[in-house]
Amino acid sequence: MQKNILIVEDEDILREIVKDYLMDEGYNVLEAVDGNEALAIFEEKEIHLIILDIMLPELDGWSVCKRVRKTSNVPIIMLTARSDEDDTLLGFELGADDYVTKPYSPPILLARVKRLIQSRYAQDGKLPSEDHLMINGIHVHFPTRTVTVNEEQISLTYTEFEILAYLMQNQGVIITREQLIMKIWGYEFAGDDRTINSHIRNLRHKLGHKANSIVTVIRAGYKFEGTA
Repeated sequence: MQKNILIVEDEDILREIVKDYLMDEGYNVLEAVDGNEALAIFEEKEIHLIILDIMLPELDGWSVCKRVRKTSNVPIIMLTARSDEDDTLLGFELGADDYVTKPYSPPILLARVKRLIQSRYAQDGKLPSEDHLMINGIHVHFPTRTVTVNEEQISLTYTEFEILAYLMQNQGVIITREQLIMKIWGYEFAGDDRTINSHIRNLRHKLGHKANSIVTVIRAGYKFEGTA
């Protein structure tokens, strides 16, 4: 099935360049030049990934991301001309899955799009050998990418799901922040430890009373503790 990607970018040249790269790879591309138009398209169409500029007229990318996350876990890649780390962290805290700073290489952006699409929607045998995992009352179902805590479903972003699944699959093993970065984003990731900390904080909040299943190991990383 052809995947629909929504590009939200008010710079015509940049939007057209990214559109051409995506279409050459077989993706169907929808376009928006401001935040309000983006939300209108998102509500009308089935969108599989959003490439979202932060500095937009009328409604900025942060606001769009926040509204989308109220109803959907669709993968979101945020674009910005600003390199401030606090801006990056804000994007992740609002639920973005990846973050690219302008100027960027379209092939690199395309690679990140393909990684998110393939991981989020893979149905070609790339799933774990076991299709579910249950530890400490937390149930991860890989084919549908759903998570329940004591039989109540919680809503996780793509990145939050990947972190939780990775920690649970390595129960009791200390996973460094560097290992998490390589697993989730790959070698080209430009963030730092604060990015991981932000995602872990969001994940613990959503796990509620099971938050203590994710243990911080000082100067080392994180590990998942619990009884299968």
